[in-house]
Amino acid sequence: MRFDGTDDYVSTDDLTMAVNAAVTLERPLLVKGEPGTGKTELARQVAKALGLPMIEWNIKSTTKAQQGLYEYDAVSRLRDSQLGDERVHDVKNYIRKGKLWQAFEADHKVVLLIDEIDKADIEFPNDLLQELDRMEFHVYETGETIRAVNRPIVIITSNNEKELPDAFLRRCFFHYIKFPDPDTLRKIVEVHHPGIKDQLLTTALTQFYELREQPGLKKKPSTSEVLDWLKLLLAEDMDAEDLKRDGASALPKLHGALLKNEQDVHLFERLAFMARRER
Repeated sequence: MRFDGTDDYVSTDDLTMAVNAAVTLERPLLVKGEPGTGKTELARQVAKALGLPMIEWNIKSTTKAQQGLYEYDAVSRLRDSQLGDERVHDVKNYIRKGKLWQAFEADHKVVLLIDEIDKADIEFPNDLLQELDRMEFHVYETGETIRAVNRPIVIITSNNEKELPDAFLRRCFFHYIKFPDPDTLRKIVEVHHPGIKDQLLTTALTQFYELREQPGLKKKPSTSEVLDWLKLLLAEDMDAEDLKRDGASALPKLHGALLKNEQDVHLFERLAFMARRER
């Protein structure tokens, strides 16, 4: 069982090695990187490449670790007892299986994605330590222990919004997805926009990297944003000549796909104003 990338996903050598190392060690793969660098998509492509089903657990600020195991609906059971419902005699009727339970009891190996773990409370990773390590947990209401039939491939993503506990990190294989260099980004663009004219792509990527590397930028545009920008350029049938800036603005054409806050837009407007004054 080996991951070598897919036709729809450009995987660098170090990322490919990290995925296969995590699979071999049977440890969760913790993937960090800027938003929009393909962390979530990686899990989907690993599942596709290995021919495995995927279970996706999207973490929110209100998500608790217990929800990944199971939830006991005591309120519904109380209501049913008051109504004389026969279901009330079997507590299993009020147990809702979480994503980890689903992954553990699956007939075949699955890919389990725990997406954006850093959104949750700081105690969230610690609360899953034993379950992810031993691949089992206890259901107190029924007295049963749920063990993984087939150990899932666990991929955990983080946008680095908060530090994760050391005890949790020790149980993971870690990889940081670096922002792609120009050659890698060209390959990624070719996957999403095959046949794009080389001159347009060269001009667009030159402007993109110049914008991204501008000092003082609050939010650097990501891979997903440059792909959106190129899609708009192609939809508007623009060529390399159309992307030339006239000096009145330091902003690239259709910059709303790249810059996502007014502070960064004002930064480039000030740069253009200063450039005109110096002439």
